[in-house]
Formats: sequence, C-alpha cells, structure tokens
Amino acid sequence: MVKEFSYVVEKDEDGWFVATVLGLPGCHTQAKSLDQLLIRVREAIELCQEVHGRRGKTNEFVGVQRVKVGT
Repeated sequence: MVKEFSYVVEKDEDGWFVATVLGLPGCHTQAKSLDQLLIRVREAIELCQEVHGRRGKTNEFVGVQRVKVGT
C-alpha cells in the first residue's frame, strides 16, 4: 500500500535542512542538501512506521498558518 506524507523543511543556523514529517509525531531528520534530505525523509518514515506499526495512528495534516506576535 502506498501512503503519502507531507513534511516541513527548515534550514537551521548551521546550514542543515531539517524535515519534520507531518502526521507522524516525532518523525524528523536532517541533511546538508535537499536531495539527501528526501532520501532521509523516506528512511525516517519507514523507521517510524516500523516502530508504530504500518497501520498505526497518524494525524491528518490540515494546513500552515501564520500569526504575528509583538509590536
């Protein structure tokens, strides 16, 4: 069964790309390039599914919103 996941990519202060897989709590990875990050995201998802079971509960991604704080 093929399952599709969304993930957020951020760049940290050291230049690493950091991915957080939405819908799989605790599923994160990082890499120096976006190409390598995609490979690692797939690996991270497979590992998370092994730990939690392939049919384990996943959260549904709803969207991203922005909020301003401060003056």
